[in-house]
Amino acid sequence: MKWLFKPKVMRRLINCWPPFFFTGIKITTLDQDFCYCKIELKSRPWTKNINRSQYGGSMFSMTDPIYPLMLMGVLGDQYYVWDRQAEINFLQPGHGKLTAEFYLTEDRLQEILQATADGDKYFPQFRIDVKDQEGNIVCEVLRTVYVRKKAQYRPS
Repeated sequence: MKWLFKPKVMRRLINCWPPFFFTGIKITTLDQDFCYCKIELKSRPWTKNINRSQYGGSMFSMTDPIYPLMLMGVLGDQYYVWDRQAEINFLQPGHGKLTAEFYLTEDRLQEILQATADGDKYFPQFRIDVKDQEGNIVCEVLRTVYVRKKAQYRPS
């Protein structure tokens, strides 16, 4: 299964995943170290709402699996990682192609490793800005992720 967590393989698999593929969501960049990812949401007739702007559910979906995916790539199979909670704040209508960028800094990774070193659960929060083609923020998404070492890797 280690082949699965190679960035090129993971990017292709996620891009073929029906919730992304059929809504025009695409991972355009996933760095080799899993510390940077860029996503785009194409504007298609079926991704627009009644006001002819991007459907809010698609904007929310484009941020869904990314931080857990990145953390699993960095932390490896010694950890459980999944989304725990999320909220979205719509600031203005999203027109045209939208993008979101995701970052894992060395400081943030060290914070997560320290908080989970004794086997404790940790719930880091990440803010993602979804932007339009002019760089305007159309919505802010706050995601909380669950991270914990698997039982066999926790200190006795």
